[in-house]
Parts: sequence; C-alpha cells; structure tokens
Amino acid sequence: MGLLLSQIESPADLKRLSDEQLNQLTQEIRDELVRIMSIRPAHFASNLGVVELCLALHLTFDFSRDRLIWDTGHQIYPQKLITGRYRQFSSIRTKGGLMGYPNPNESIYDLFMTGHAGSSVSTVSGLKAADDLMGQSERKAVAVIGDGAFVSGVVYEAINNISGMDQNVLVILNDNKMSICPRTGGLARYLDKTRMTEFYQGSKKTISKVLHTIPYIGEKAQHALEHLRDGMKGAILREGMLFEEMGFRYFGPVDGHDLNNLRTILADLKNQKGPLLLHVFTNKGEGVPEASADPVKFHTPPVITKLGPERTVLELKAGGARAYTDSMSDAIHQAMVADEKVAILTAAMCQGNKLEKVRESFPTRFFDVGICESHAVAFAGGMAKAGMKPIVDIYSTFLQRAFDQIFQEVALQNLPVVFTMDRAGLTGPDGPTHHGVFDIPYMRLFPNMICMAPGDETEVEPMLQFALQQKSPTSIRYPKTNLEKVERPKAPIRLGKAETVLEGVDGTFVAFGAIMPSCYQAVLKLRAEGMQIGLINARFVKPLDSETILGALKHTKFILTVEEGTLEGGFGSAVLEAANRANLDSRKIIRVGLPDRFIDHAERHELLAELGLDVEGLCKSMRKANEQFTESHTELTESLR
Repeated sequence: MGLLLSQIESPADLKRLSDEQLNQLTQEIRDELVRIMSIRPAHFASNLGVVELCLALHLTFDFSRDRLIWDTGHQIYPQKLITGRYRQFSSIRTKGGLMGYPNPNESIYDLFMTGHAGSSVSTVSGLKAADDLMGQSERKAVAVIGDGAFVSGVVYEAINNISGMDQNVLVILNDNKMSICPRTGGLARYLDKTRMTEFYQGSKKTISKVLHTIPYIGEKAQHALEHLRDGMKGAILREGMLFEEMGFRYFGPVDGHDLNNLRTILADLKNQKGPLLLHVFTNKGEGVPEASADPVKFHTPPVITKLGPERTVLELKAGGARAYTDSMSDAIHQAMVADEKVAILTAAMCQGNKLEKVRESFPTRFFDVGICESHAVAFAGGMAKAGMKPIVDIYSTFLQRAFDQIFQEVALQNLPVVFTMDRAGLTGPDGPTHHGVFDIPYMRLFPNMICMAPGDETEVEPMLQFALQQKSPTSIRYPKTNLEKVERPKAPIRLGKAETVLEGVDGTFVAFGAIMPSCYQAVLKLRAEGMQIGLINARFVKPLDSETILGALKHTKFILTVEEGTLEGGFGSAVLEAANRANLDSRKIIRVGLPDRFIDHAERHELLAELGLDVEGLCKSMRKANEQFTESHTELTESLR
C-alpha cells in the first residue's frame, strides 16, 4: 500500500506535502498503476505519462470549482487516485467498479464521460461561457489534450471560436508524440521540429532576460519595442508561432515531468487573461522502461505476470485466441495482394485494427489520417470517385463522428467505399463510450448502403470480397471477441440473401452478426429439450432477405430476432418494417437486443448474460415465447369450437 497515496482523500491533501513527499507520491502512483496491470489489462502507458501533470494541476487549481477536462479520458487514472477513489481502484474496469474513463457519477472532479478524442476544448469553452454568463467568472477553465487528438477538426473549430470570444481558457497540449499509435501528418512534423530544437530551454531564459532589460520610454518607443519582442519571438521561439497566429498566447515547451517547474508555470498562467496554450512535453510510459520504450505495445497491454526491480516489466501474459479483428486484417491483406486498386484507411488505430502487416506490405496504399474520422470518410469518397477501392477500417463507435460524410460524400454519391466496423457490439471494460451498438441504425438508414455482418469466422473474408465487388457503399460490422464457427455446408454470399442454418416449427432464431454461434448453441440445447427450433443467419440487414425471414414468420409459431446492438432502429426493427409492408402479424416477431439505455462497463460475457444475449438467456427468451404462443394458439382453438 502506498504510504502517502493511502492518505490522499482529495486534492486538498496534496498541499500539505513537501516537495520530497510529492516526488515520493509520483512513484507511489506509478507503483499502483503497475500493480493494477498485474491484475487485469488497463490503460497503462498514457497514465504513466501524466502523473506529474495531474499533480501540478490539482496543486495549482481547485477543481472542485474550477473546470478541468481530460481529452480522450483514458489517462484519468492518476486523477482517480487523488480524488478519493484510491481504495476502490482495484475495481477499475470491472462490473460495478470504477470506470476506466472519467465518470461524473463517480466524482465531482470528472465533468464529462470522455472516451473520444478532440472535444475537450469545445466543452471547456462551453463551461467557461456558461460560468461567465451566470456570474461565476472566477472559475478557471482548463483542457488537457494530447498531440494525437490535437489534429481533430473539432479542436480547430473550438480554437477559432475561443480566440474570437477572447475567452479566459487554458489549453494544455500534452505532447507525447503519440495517440495510440505514433502521430502522423503535418502537425506531427511541426511538433517534432519543436522537440528537435536543442536550444529551446535555454532560449526561453535568454529571451526573457533580454526583453526584461529593455526599458519602456514613450508610447512610440514602446510600440517599437513590442515589435522587437515579437520579432525576437519569431526568430528564437518559432515553435509557438502557429498557435500565436491562431489567437492563443503560447507558453513552452516545458518538461511535463518536472513537477516543481510545472507548478511554477501553472501558477503564473492561472490568473492571466485571454486564450492561453501551454505546450508540455511528456513521455508515455514514464517510469517503466519497457512502457516508455514501446508505448504502442503498452497502451493497453496484457496482464503483467512478472516484475523486476524498479518497476521493470519482465514478462507479459501471452496473447489469447484469434479474434474477428485478426480475421478481418488478414482478409484485407489478401484483398490488397489480389487487387492493386484496394487501399486501406484508418484513423490512428493501426494497432487496434491489427493493420501493422498491411502497413508494412503496402506502405503506398496504407493511409493513417490521425484521429480525423470525418476526413477519412471524405478522403475515401475521393479515392472511390477516382477508381480506387478504399476500405475505411474504423471502430463502430468512432465512425459515428463521420456520420455526415457517410451521408454526403459516400452514400449520396453512391460510391463503392467499404466500411469495416471493428468493435461493433459490446466492447466490455471500455464501457459506454466505446460500445459499438448504434451502427446498425445509423448505417441502414442511408439509400444505396449495403449493411452486412458475418455470422461466424467463415464469413469474414467472403464478405469483404463481396463488398469489394459492389458498385455502391457497403458496411461490415464485427465484434471485439474471439472467433467462433458453426459447422455447416458452405453457402456463398449473395446480395440480400440470408442463410437457413436449421429449420424449425416451434420457433426460429433470426440472428444478425456474430451472435449467431450462441443462437446455434441455444438451438441445440432447446432441441435436446424437445423443441423444434430453427436458426436463420441473416447476414444482411440491408437489403433484408424478406423472403426467407418472413417465410419463417409464416411457417413457424414466431421468430425471435437477435442482435448485439440497440433495438431502437436496429435489425429487429428492420424485420418489423418488412412484416408491416407485407401485412403480416408483427406480434409474432420478438426482438432481443440492447435496451434503450447506455450499457455500463464489464467483461463482455458478463454484459451478454445481464442482457439475455448469452446461450442461457437466449434459451430463456425462446422458452418464454414458445409458452406464450402455445397458450395463445390453444385459446384461439378453443374459442373456435
């Protein structure tokens, strides 16, 4: 147990610690992060990198009243540890425990549940505007945003507006050369030049001394000297000019691991007026050699199984079984080998989407656009218009950020862009910010869009091949889980055609996506109980195979649609719409999926069980429906006698 950390109930307790004790506390926080990693996977390198920055902020400001937003909130762990949640910390990312992201339900210090990148500057600006209007202008407003998130377009919309309003907002650019993967693009090169400026620390002191020795004599002389100051800034501190030109006063760059200096600088900036940007250099993985040497691998690594002295990580738990992400990555690689027109786009998620081999094999056809999903989709539209076959490989929940571009630049133009939506469905411990449960409604509503989901691992590669042959946009959703397979005769992928796996008379599961193997196991269990249950692997939600699915509705007591997505506007809704168009009795359609609420974090198997989407839950729903429709049929028969 951390001797000091266990005594910190709120940030106010930090202020009674000496400099030596604060340095000890930074080590105890890192020790606690390592300890958690020996229990379960969690965000690691990013949290190691912001320990000093977190302490400096809470020592300088009072965020029980002041405003603080951590952008892409997976670096919130140090703040949780010093805001009264140390004793609960072992529960992080577990069912009923602390969330791995900021959570306003846990603490007043977590203002927004932030899990996507780039919005912090906008939200903190809105907070400041409201505070000013409500007579609370003394409240300070701070946003901490990483350089990887800083390329997001919404950041520059916010910066432009803050500058125009001349708001008293402090933006801290946490520059660690990373998002999850190494940063890319023009801003990355700009910031890299800043890091390579060998004299930047000394030049700050030099220019400060020079400028403070120049006296002000008369108004004209003062204006002239101000121009001289600006010229000297441009000549010596050229790295800040981008932000200065955008209307922010630039400070830095400074060492983000020098706690005392950070406190001094933040104390100076605390009461300055207007838009301010503090440029802070940090190292992901600071304090753990392996994590700082390979922050990509140690972003959310497997469990640490063996530790060495001074928090050296000697061994990580071996990786598990192959997942749908692996299968799609292999399929993409095969497609790029076979066809030179196929290109791949990702949004700073090369590692998450397992695209390292693709990047190495096809560097000229691999495009990492950074955390800029809207740009990625519009970019893909341009490529498709020119004759290429772009694949946009983005998590389901992140692709939501490009909704308008899917509409305008792809669907409206009827361009053959392929969307491979990883993490579609429940993502487990990442929780509601990352559950990809809304893509079925938001993709199927667009004209021209084809929407698919593989029922098991055997359909991943054929579906991608099918998608690449289409002349219109297509989407393929698949979950964050290990591959499963249902043994059956191979059936080719045909547009809008479902697969009848098993026929039944007592009821039929109609499964959309990788929930199909669980439905198959439920069928086997129910058949062992004497029920003749069928199974349809839907494959498509758009175009829907009305002939097969509504045929089952006509010839069995009822059908039970199953999807790992929201019921609101989802696959089951599409089946209801089809039944309505065909003037069929929609009461014989029972929908199983996610309810109309945000789903908390827990292990995926725990969430599936809670929501009735595991084998036992599916069996329970089928038994209940069978009883209901058997009773209804009996009552109807008796009434006709």
